[in-house]
Amino acid sequence: MDYKKSELITWSNTFSCGIKLIDDQHKELVTMVNEMFMHVTGSEENEHAYLTGIIQQVIAYIKIHFSTEEKIMKAANYEGYVKHKHIHDSFILEILETIDEFNSGKHISLYTFTKYLKDWIFSHIAVMDKQYFEYFKQIISRKDNGKLNISQNDLMSVRSA
Repeated sequence: MDYKKSELITWSNTFSCGIKLIDDQHKELVTMVNEMFMHVTGSEENEHAYLTGIIQQVIAYIKIHFSTEEKIMKAANYEGYVKHKHIHDSFILEILETIDEFNSGKHISLYTFTKYLKDWIFSHIAVMDKQYFEYFKQIISRKDNGKLNISQNDLMSVRSA
């Protein structure tokens, strides 16, 4: 079975929240995961070298993305913020533990690790992120091009409500 082809992700509008910055970051995560799947070769040595080179970049990007979401949630007074942030923090800790094991010599399958990232990211977008997407849709306006837009006025009206 060609894992690379069967596990590649195609971005779909069903993943979209309508906030360009968040959608662009989610698309970048999809690109990173797809790139990781393209390096699944079955060669432990090659996969180890690739993972060693890419993992810090992936972690850094996930942290940037989570920080972006969290800032938007806080600014909008999203009541699910604390729970959402806790889930983000737990995921980061879990990934960091896996990386610590990897760095201490434990074999980590690139396929298994990448599939885990893919499954977590998409279940998180489909369940947890959809909750705040729905909240944002209640407080935002639409621009002339139909895109959703959270303006300072939208945020101010939420804060004063």
